[in-house]
Amino acid sequence: MLAAFPLGNSAEAQGSYAYTGVASCAGSTCHGRSEGNGAVVRQDEIATWQSPFNVSGAHSRAYAVLAGRRGQQIAQSLGWADATSRSECLGCHATFVPASDRGPRFQITDGVGCESCHGPAAGWLASHYEVGASHSANLARGMIALDQPQNRARLCLDCHYGSARQGQFVTHAMMAAGHPRISFELDLFSSFQQHHDADADYIARKGRTDNVQLWAVGQAEAVARATDLFTRADLASEGLFPQFTFFDCHSCHRAITDGAERRLTFEVNPGRPLTFGQPPFNDENIIMLDAVASALAPARAESFRSASRAFHAAMNRGREPAVAAATALRAEAQRLSDTLAARSYGGNDAFAVIAIIGGEATRPRFTDYAGSAQAVMAVDTLLNALVAQGRITVGAAASIRADINRAYSAVRSPESYRPADFRAALGSAVGAIGRLR
Repeated sequence: MLAAFPLGNSAEAQGSYAYTGVASCAGSTCHGRSEGNGAVVRQDEIATWQSPFNVSGAHSRAYAVLAGRRGQQIAQSLGWADATSRSECLGCHATFVPASDRGPRFQITDGVGCESCHGPAAGWLASHYEVGASHSANLARGMIALDQPQNRARLCLDCHYGSARQGQFVTHAMMAAGHPRISFELDLFSSFQQHHDADADYIARKGRTDNVQLWAVGQAEAVARATDLFTRADLASEGLFPQFTFFDCHSCHRAITDGAERRLTFEVNPGRPLTFGQPPFNDENIIMLDAVASALAPARAESFRSASRAFHAAMNRGREPAVAAATALRAEAQRLSDTLAARSYGGNDAFAVIAIIGGEATRPRFTDYAGSAQAVMAVDTLLNALVAQGRITVGAAASIRADINRAYSAVRSPESYRPADFRAALGSAVGAIGRLR
């Protein structure tokens, strides 16, 4: 099942089904207008969700890509007749719920529909637009509280990192067959899929979203999810080998050449006390959360840093100590998530995190493609937050774009990744942002 929530009241309200389908939201007086000119909500949310080319329409296209050329190739390599009928795919490429929970207008071909994120609508569909309806009443009837950063992160991570439920875990075999590498950053992904305006009435109903908090909590929840899945015996291996989906792809998948002199394609990372040549756990979110903790939760920073180093070191000793260390690291990440979700945020928080990401202690850790891509997304996201807060002008931010674009260029693809160029570009961008503080 795609979303993790109890069906409870919503299933009981209908007596037979909980999920009503995208069509139940698409009326012209609801969310199906061609123009976003509604008084309370935009009312063109379906049009945004259905965009055929923009990233905002990716959820609606999720099922269709299973039948496309790449989807067919992946299925063929894995020995499947058709990806569109496989639960391993439908868990994330559709609102995948039991047939008994599907109403007459529900169609699995709609892909990742409204209820994948907002929850089964049978309990609240008829009441959420009534006069006097409230957000709290909608939540009581089964709507998911996406305005709460931890809830949003955990739901998005189900597909954008993985979960232990059926069809929500991308294995190394799937990636070997052609599935894209999994990566996650909550604030950026949220902005891609934002179908609403955070205007006055939205703030009155749900409160103001803080982009720094959303990004920070997303990093903590990503580390908690990754380490939780790593500890699960049923996900730990594929046959003889460990489940390589947890590890940094590009530590192994690099050019191998033979010549008179060796050609090193591996840089020692100061955050990973690993035996040389040992495949490293993919620590892109761990690096970011280390920076978050230092800036926004300093009382917890050393505990998290110690747990993360112990986790990497345990990889040298075997599966059992690695699982124990992962469990301890997950606990530290969850404590950070709770702290970050509860704290208040001020104007200097984004500046502080950016300075640490690009500072002398953190920058040397960007030796790998995945962590570097996460870092430039973070700086970009936090710079946008500073503009939204009015702390940096649009013009000043534009002047920094050249350095950010150079950093993006260095991580445009794994094959062309240039660690030294990336670190230089990131450092220049972070220095320029710091001078605007």
